[in-house]
Amino acid sequence: MVKALDIARASPAARRRFLDSLSPDEALLCLYEWRLWAREKQLMPAGKWRTFLLLAGRGFGKTVAGAQAVRSVVEAGRAGRIALVVPTAADGRDVMAEGESGILAVSPPWARPKYEPSKRRITWPNGGIATLYSGEEPDRLRGPQHEFAWIDELAAMKYPKETWDMLALGLRLGIARAVVTTTPRPIPVIREIMASPDTVTIRGTTYENLANLAPGFAREILARYEGTRLGRQELYAEILEDVPGALWTRAILDETRVRDCPSLARIALGVDPAASAGERSSHTGIVACGLARDGQGYVLADRSTRASPAEWARRAVELYEELKADRIVAEANQGGDMVRYTIHTVDPRVPVTLIRASRGKYTRAEPVAALYEQGRIHHVGFLPELEDELTMFVPGQTDSPDRLDAMVHALSHLMLEGRARLAAPALDVPKQSTWKT
Repeated sequence: MVKALDIARASPAARRRFLDSLSPDEALLCLYEWRLWAREKQLMPAGKWRTFLLLAGRGFGKTVAGAQAVRSVVEAGRAGRIALVVPTAADGRDVMAEGESGILAVSPPWARPKYEPSKRRITWPNGGIATLYSGEEPDRLRGPQHEFAWIDELAAMKYPKETWDMLALGLRLGIARAVVTTTPRPIPVIREIMASPDTVTIRGTTYENLANLAPGFAREILARYEGTRLGRQELYAEILEDVPGALWTRAILDETRVRDCPSLARIALGVDPAASAGERSSHTGIVACGLARDGQGYVLADRSTRASPAEWARRAVELYEELKADRIVAEANQGGDMVRYTIHTVDPRVPVTLIRASRGKYTRAEPVAALYEQGRIHHVGFLPELEDELTMFVPGQTDSPDRLDAMVHALSHLMLEGRARLAAPALDVPKQSTWKT
C-alpha cells in the first residue's frame, strides 16, 4: 500500500484526512497495514542482510515487530517454513502465538493462521508453517531446516549460544533470514551477532513507545529502572560492561559455566522473602543450588518472583519438588517464623532452615564470591536476571539484590557450613568449563 507508506510519515492532520476518506472496507485493510502504524525502527530493513537484530528496551514494541515480520514474509509467499524460538515453551504460547502482540493478534481475519499447541505449530491459509521451539531444548533445532526465523529474547535464554548455533545451521532454505528481538545483555553470542557483516542492528529505547504503553506499566517500569545502571540496559538497551568493584564478573561466570551437572549429593533452595507484596515491592528471591560429592557447587535455577506470600511459597515448593531438593533455606529477618509457616501452608513436609542474619550482606556474600574465583561454583546454563544482579552488586554502593541473597543462603548452607562438606575441596585446579562461548 504505497499511499499508506506515504501517509505514515505525514503530519497528524494529513493522516486524519486520509483515514476519514476511507470506506469501511479500506479502513479494515488499513487497520492491518503494519507499515502505516509502525515506527521505522520496527520495520525490517531494506537491502541485503541475514540477521536483523533489534536491541530495544522493555515496552519498545519488539514483540509486535517480530510478529509482523513473520506475518509479512508468510503472506507475501517469501517463506513457508518458519522457526519461532523463545526462552520457554510457555513463552511460545503466551507471547509469540496468543499474546496481545503475537502472531494471531496481528493477523487479519482473512489470513489468520491456525494455532495447534499440541503440535507446537502455526499454519497459515496459504500453506505457510511455523514451528515453535524452546531455548531450554536447543537440540530440537538440530535437524529441521527453515527459510525464516524469529527468535525472541535471545539474551534471556538458558542456552543462548547453543540455541543460536543450532538455529543458524538449519536456516538454509529460501531467503534464509532471521529476526532477533531482545533486550541486550553483555553475553558473547550477542556480540558475535552484532559483529557479523551480515547483521543489521537497530537500537530502540522504552521512551520511543511511551505513548502506546499503559500508564501503570510506564510508571512501574520507569520507577524501577530510571536512574539506575540496570535501567541503561532495560530502558535504553545499552550493553553494559563489568562494574568496577563488583564481587562477580561476567568472565568468572563464563569460565566456570557448564551445560549439565553431575549427580548431586544435596540440593537446597535459597529463599529471600520480600518485605511487602505490592506491585513496586522487591522480588522474593528463589534460587536452587546443588552440591556434588567432589565439593563442587552448581546453581541450577532461578524462580524469583514479585508475588504474595502464598504465591512465592507455592513457587518455592514446586521447585523443591521438581528438583527433589533436600531443604529450603530462608531469610527470616523480615518475617521470622512466619516464613516457615507460609511454606508449610503449601506443604508441611518441606524441611525449612531459617537464617537470622547477624552479619552484613557483604560479609555473607564475600565467601561465596571467593568460591567462584576458586572455580568451585558453576552456573548450569545462563541465569540472566540472577547474573545481572551478581555482576552489578558493589558492596557499600548498591543494595544487595534478592536473587543474589537467595543464592548466597543456599550456597552458604551447602558449602560453607562445616556439616555440609562432603569432600575436601580441590582448590589447586579449578574445574574445566564445558560451556561453549
